Amino acid sequence: MHFVDAKGILSAKNGMNIYRGCTHGCIYCDSRSVCYQIKHDFEDIQVKQNAPALLEDALRRKRNKCMIGTGSMCDPYMHCEEQLGLMRECLEIIDRYGFGITLITKSNRVLRDLDLLKSINMKSKSVVQMTLTTYDENLCKILEPNVSTTKERFETLKILRDNDIPTVVWLTPLLPFINDTEENLRGILNYCFEAEVKGIICFGIGVTLREGDREYFYQKLDEHFPGMREKYHRKYGYSYEVISDNHRHLMDIFHDECKIYSTMSNISNIFEYLHDFPEQSMQLSLF
Repeated sequence: MHFVDAKGILSAKNGMNIYRGCTHGCIYCDSRSVCYQIKHDFEDIQVKQNAPALLEDALRRKRNKCMIGTGSMCDPYMHCEEQLGLMRECLEIIDRYGFGITLITKSNRVLRDLDLLKSINMKSKSVVQMTLTTYDENLCKILEPNVSTTKERFETLKILRDNDIPTVVWLTPLLPFINDTEENLRGILNYCFEAEVKGIICFGIGVTLREGDREYFYQKLDEHFPGMREKYHRKYGYSYEVISDNHRHLMDIFHDECKIYSTMSNISNIFEYLHDFPEQSMQLSLF
């Protein structure tokens, strides 16, 4: 990893990325795409060492409280976070200034900061979003080699549930010919329902591939699934959207099951919930 002093930390929509690049090694990672202009080796993590100071300055100057988001481009709980603790520092600042947090991760390291997530949630709102793609543990270790396994993430979701931290699952991607099966879908959904997640985000059954991401994905297909690259080439060519033949059938199951368990599955509603800062409920708690 290497260190830089960033000029800013919050986007126009109040998202932040403390790190750039990733060590998780997920074979389908969109963040490898050339369009994101990561100039360094993807696994050589760029650390925005002044992120906490920038965040404190930004929150101090904000006139209205809001939800702060992180994890959309790189996981805030990569291996380097154990050593650096920058995410924890940022959570302490968010807690101190009374803002909310919504984060996306594939790591059970998030539990290290459970105390801060609970403190923030008591004052405003904490939401942990967790990606689940593959019910089979052995397959998970191929597709997502350096992260907490699906079972470990499921256990993390249950601990968050037991501590009244709301959770949302990203059910994506389900890779054609690899994990786009009813068995895989139902396994993940059962985990979600047992963990009582508030919502499940699923854009469809498939994956997106573009320059940078596509080459790495195909390289890993050659390593782990001989002949699969040719199968993708024949069916999808260089399409950005790679949609499974099982899309309609699996999406019907997805929506039907979510309805049975009263779990949000409408993407617009989930995003509205994630961005909504509970000012009214916070004001009521003061009286």
